[in-house]
Amino acid sequence: MQQRLDAMKVSPAAFKAMAGLQAYVDQSGLERSLLELVKIRASQINGCAYCLVMQTADARKLGENDERMHLLNAWREAPVFSERETRGPGVDRSADADHRRPCSRRRLSAGAQALSEKELVDLTAAAVAINSWNRIAIAFRATPQLKIAKAAA
Repeated sequence: MQQRLDAMKVSPAAFKAMAGLQAYVDQSGLERSLLELVKIRASQINGCAYCLVMQTADARKLGENDERMHLLNAWREAPVFSERETRGPGVDRSADADHRRPCSRRRLSAGAQALSEKELVDLTAAAVAINSWNRIAIAFRATPQLKIAKAAA
């Protein structure tokens, strides 16, 4: 797959606007590990290879292990996630790419038991940010920076 264009070079103002939201999320006070799991989960659902490569590498640098990242697809059954990671809209579909399934009162109430109102808003902003990055990367076929040999492809 060949990249169609480098959207960030073509429209630096759009990149600056998106980077502003990302900077807010990064400085929101939410745990980096939680934010990385949200990014990975949304990118899995969206099918964004570019973002998955980047985010799993970033998560590893922060100490996240491969087992937890692999289990994100089955987070409800996996006993390796904290209450904050599972009760809020973090890895749940309520804050991911599936806009057809809005966050129900029950899920929001469950999230409020593990997260403050500000954390719920900030986690939702994190989901909005990563979904936006995913949409840009997918639309213009951003090429993932893989470490594996291309001959295997």
